[in-house]
Amino acid sequence: MGDNTNDAEGDTKKKSYAGIPEAEFMEDVDKYMESPAINGNSQMVLRKLDEQHSKYKFMEFNLISKRRRLKVQIPDLEKSVDMIKVLMKQRNSPENIKTQFLLSETVFMKASIPPTDKVCLWLGANVMLEYTLDDAMELLNKNIETAKRNLGYVEHDLDFLRDQFTTTEVNMARVYNWSVKKRQAEKVGS
Repeated sequence: MGDNTNDAEGDTKKKSYAGIPEAEFMEDVDKYMESPAINGNSQMVLRKLDEQHSKYKFMEFNLISKRRRLKVQIPDLEKSVDMIKVLMKQRNSPENIKTQFLLSETVFMKASIPPTDKVCLWLGANVMLEYTLDDAMELLNKNIETAKRNLGYVEHDLDFLRDQFTTTEVNMARVYNWSVKKRQAEKVGS
């Protein structure tokens, strides 16, 4: 596996943020297949490569799920920031804010919100906490920044993973072709 470290200045680019192992390209299939550990057993090598390919598929599934969650989470956080901005504008106003809020999937409820300097944020896992508007804004902006950074990491890892798929598939084809040539040579030699 290649260097997967990243210094403080960011001079080196990580191959994978999630620690995805790098597929090693077989430069010389003949030399690889003749190694003592392999001993020309193409079926064993193909099984190993197929297993590696399956692991990459599993990693891809997890990364795609994570990307999907982040792509939903970011707009939700941004909507919360927009609402806090509205509350901040109205906190010193003598009038209530007339609005509608989502009660369930398709049900909205009308509301009249008095000026406030506090808001409750749903943190998940059945946890809701009260924050000042400024603290809530700071927390939400930090969460948006973290989610966008994580989305970038996931996108980078998906690109890296596509390269690993390609390398593994090319290796599989090369080993398969090597075994076909070997069988043909054995038939001619017989």
